[in-house]
Amino acid sequence: MHNDIPDLPLNNGNRIPQLGLGVFQVDNAKDTKDSIKWALAAGYRHIDTAAYYGNEQWVGEAIRESDVKREDVFVTSKLWNSVRGYDETKQAFQESLDRLGFDYLDMFLIHWPAPGYLESWRAMEDLYKEGKIKNIGVSNFNQKQMDDILANGTIKPVVDQIETHPYLQQDEMHAYLESKGILHEAWSPLGGGSNNALTDPVISELAAAHDVSAAQIILRWHVQREEIVIPKSIHEARVQQNRDIFAFGLDEDEMKAIADLDAGKRVGPDPDDAAWLKQSQSYSGRK
Repeated sequence: MHNDIPDLPLNNGNRIPQLGLGVFQVDNAKDTKDSIKWALAAGYRHIDTAAYYGNEQWVGEAIRESDVKREDVFVTSKLWNSVRGYDETKQAFQESLDRLGFDYLDMFLIHWPAPGYLESWRAMEDLYKEGKIKNIGVSNFNQKQMDDILANGTIKPVVDQIETHPYLQQDEMHAYLESKGILHEAWSPLGGGSNNALTDPVISELAAAHDVSAAQIILRWHVQREEIVIPKSIHEARVQQNRDIFAFGLDEDEMKAIADLDAGKRVGPDPDDAAWLKQSQSYSGRK
């Protein structure tokens, strides 16, 4: 079994590296740039950021300071909830592009389905047609919200990036996305806080059996479900370790053992929480 990071086909004919590096809550230049430097050296070619994270500038700097060509790195950013409307979305996209220091973006997502997302989607469709964004998609959209995009838009999202980990497996949403030809991308793939699947006894037992880390077991589970996965780390050894998940496999019984851990427990907000979505439009995380 090879250890190369595979590319998955998107519904518009483009491709996306199945494993990427996330930089959520990496809030200083050194940690952001170091983690990206280590990731690129380890063979990652996919970096996921967002306007809300406040680190787009450092992401762009890290890529320019590397010996990897810009066109060889798939970079995603996202439109925050406080920005809605056609002109406002176009302006926010350009601001993200300027902070990154790029002349195009590989993928741009609507970060959450806060009210007004249809007008923002229309702007993103036009930016896609202009070639400024290679791929457009959404994040944290449920089936109803995705149906709204599909019914009112002219371009199908290529991905839906949603919270997914062993304690929140999103099987119903996974099947829905598959039926629509939209890739499932997992954020918080290892869980987090009190919901941290890394210490689960089932995961620990599988890690010992394969002589790998708990994180590697969970990430391998994701990729065998044909999900895109974007783990975060600011530790060099873990960045490298998280990348080494393609030289071993989990059998059917092992996959089922992890499937049985599903408990419907979230780490982040619920996209069905209308009050939270509305409240989230009143603040910005950008530095």
